[in-house]
Amino acid sequence: MLASSGLFLIWKTVLSNIVIATRESRLAMWQAEHVKALLQEQGHTVELLGMTTRGDQILDRSLSKVGGKGLFVKELETALEDGRADIAVHSLKDVPMDLPEGFALACVLEREDPRDALVSPRYASLAELPQGAVVGTSSLRRVVLLRALRPDLRIESLRGNLDTRLRKLDEGQYDAIVLAAAGLKRLALESRIRECFEPDTMLPAAGQGALGIEVRTERADLLALLAPLDSRRDGLATAAERAVSRTMGGSCSMPLAAHARWQPDGRLRIDAALGDPEGLTPLVRAQLVAEAADAAQATALGEAAARLLQG
Repeated sequence: MLASSGLFLIWKTVLSNIVIATRESRLAMWQAEHVKALLQEQGHTVELLGMTTRGDQILDRSLSKVGGKGLFVKELETALEDGRADIAVHSLKDVPMDLPEGFALACVLEREDPRDALVSPRYASLAELPQGAVVGTSSLRRVVLLRALRPDLRIESLRGNLDTRLRKLDEGQYDAIVLAAAGLKRLALESRIRECFEPDTMLPAAGQGALGIEVRTERADLLALLAPLDSRRDGLATAAERAVSRTMGGSCSMPLAAHARWQPDGRLRIDAALGDPEGLTPLVRAQLVAEAADAAQATALGEAAARLLQG
C-alpha cells in the first residue's frame, strides 16, 4: 500500500513540473506568465523556456513573403517535439489553421478584447486623420479594411513586436498605427488606444484576442491537466473562425477576416470578409447564424461562411 502510494506521488510530481515554451517578446512573455500563474494556482510547478523564432528575426520583409505566421510557432513546436518543453503558449491568430502531425491545441483560454485599435499621438479617431495621412500595419486584412473605410490614406508596412511598432509611431514615422486591442490591454497600454473599431466596422482576424495552448497529441496527461483552463464558448467561437480560414486556405497572403460572437438566443453568429490585395475589387462579405453546441457544429458554421465567400 505504501509502495503504491509512493509511486503515485512520484508520478504526480513529474507530471506537475511543466515547462512552457514561449517567444521572448514582452507580450509573449506576459501571455506565458499568465498561463504559468493559472497552472500554479492548480498546484503545479511551472517554468518558462524563452525562445526567439524566425518570425521575430525577419523584420525587413512581409510575413506573406517569408513563410507566414507559422514562423512564430515552429521553434516552439520543435521544443515540444524534443522534450525541452511540455506546452507552448501562442496568440491564437498566429497559429496555422492546420497543425503538423503529432500536435494539437489543448485549449483556448478566455478571450480578451478581439477588436482592432487605432493608436495615434495626434488624432483621436480614424475619421480625424487628414487626407493622405500615413497609417502603419503589418496585416493585409487591415490594409484592405482600412482602404474600404478611408481610400485616401497612405497605408505603409509596419513590422516588429508591439513595443517596436509603438516606438516607430512615436518617432514620427506614421500618423497612426493599427494594433490588436488585446495586446495593448494585456501590457497595461490601454491609454494608448484612441479608438477601438467595432467588428461591424473593421472585422477582426480569426482567433484575435485569444490564447491557445499547444501540446503533443500523445500527452494525454497534459490534455487532462489543461482542460480546466479551456473556455468552451471562446473555444467554439474561435473554432468557427478558424474553419473559415482553413476552408479558404487562409494565410498571411490572403486578406481574410472572420469573427464569431454569441447571440442572445444562444446561437453563434459568424461574420467573414475577403478583400483584394490589389484593391481592384470590393470586399466580399458573409454572415451566418446557427446552433453551435459542439466543435463539429462550430466548424460546420465556419465552413458554410467560407463557401459563401467563395461564391
